[in-house]
Amino acid sequence: MNVEILWQNCLKEIKDELSSLAFDTWFSDVNLLELKDGTAYIEVPMSIHKKHLSDNYFELIREALNKVTGTNFELAFLLPDEVQIKIEQKKEEEKAVEEGIPKNFKTKSNLNPKYNFENFIVGDSNKFAQAAALSVAENPGKMYNPLFIYGNSGLGKTHLMHAIGNYIVDNSNRRVLYVTSDQFRDDFVGINKKDEKGTNFSYIDFFKNKYRNIDVLIIDDIQFLGGATQTQQEFFHTFTNLYNDSKQIIISSDRSPNDLKLLEERLRTRFCWGLTVNIYPPDFELRKEILRKKIIAGNFETDIPEEVIEYIASNIGSDVRQLEGSITRLVAYSTIMGGARIDVNLAIEALKDFISKGLSEKNDITRIQKIVAEYFQISVEDIRSKKRSSNIAFPRQIAMYLCRKLTSESFPKIGTEFGGKDHSTVMHSVEKIEQEIKNNSDLAGIIKKLENDLKP
Repeated sequence: MNVEILWQNCLKEIKDELSSLAFDTWFSDVNLLELKDGTAYIEVPMSIHKKHLSDNYFELIREALNKVTGTNFELAFLLPDEVQIKIEQKKEEEKAVEEGIPKNFKTKSNLNPKYNFENFIVGDSNKFAQAAALSVAENPGKMYNPLFIYGNSGLGKTHLMHAIGNYIVDNSNRRVLYVTSDQFRDDFVGINKKDEKGTNFSYIDFFKNKYRNIDVLIIDDIQFLGGATQTQQEFFHTFTNLYNDSKQIIISSDRSPNDLKLLEERLRTRFCWGLTVNIYPPDFELRKEILRKKIIAGNFETDIPEEVIEYIASNIGSDVRQLEGSITRLVAYSTIMGGARIDVNLAIEALKDFISKGLSEKNDITRIQKIVAEYFQISVEDIRSKKRSSNIAFPRQIAMYLCRKLTSESFPKIGTEFGGKDHSTVMHSVEKIEQEIKNNSDLAGIIKKLENDLKP
């Protein structure tokens, strides 16, 4: 019995247990891909199906499979992009076997093939980081070693790191390894385990071969090594060994090397030997582009109007994962509501839990600078300049305060937009205005008026 016929028989069993509405909603677009090594791989169209089937119909599906096949299977629900990854990996393995040559499989490198430079969306906030990453990918071990990428969660650091690794694997025979700092720590702890002979030599050999017998080490979220003294010491030796052999090292963190106070000084110093790049939160235009690319990649049957895209870009935060998730949630909500037409009103209802409180993120830095300059009758160029006269410095501090309050931009990003000011200058300005508002009712009134002027 082939898989398709087998699945049809399973669906008949499942249909008898459900209402027609529940069956059509959750099983009409679900397919059995294969039965392999005791696992049934089932393709589902959207994340909401994956969660709902797992939470509510897991045992029902397994019992139906058991009845039809006479065998108990574990269930694995796969989204379309996960299915594609599985297909590509299988093709690579089959090709390597046919050609009889060794291959650096992405699975061994822990790389995700769906992350590449082609689908990384570039804007002003990440242009420099993307260019640096591509330079490293084209010249590993020669350009910018180590490459240290930092920024808030959800801005694309991991995407860029996988893109570098995938580019190197696809265009060379170099050995690439991607791990998180947690994985590195767990492997290091394994050195203390004893084998059947009562020694730990085999674990030591495994660790050294995994982390030092490679050409490119990519380690994510290095900040989580903070406090793990012995693991930091081992990473220091691993770093030194790879660096001395001209092997490429790529590191990411949620903060700059100098801000990783829980890491040893000698590690922080070495992180700055190469190139340090910051990924800033995406601005309004880049957020719209991210949403459009997600819609195209999702190949959704329903159209999503431009005004809906603008609404989401204006009100969802700067986390790229959250932006992409908002589209999935919106389409799922439309489906559950019987294929309701997607418009702004539906988006407001579907995404009410996603929308952050506060003013629209359309209040970008340039607009705030313009409104403040007009109020104080100075030019935007004055606000961005290095002039320190009180009639300019004070409005500049107010503009910095509003930028921090009304947007998700970081202190360094705000400083860049104010003529290259240091992030500490921005922090000082924000803190100063916050304090003065408490004691100066006139200033509090000015701030309130400016905020009203900035409302969409």
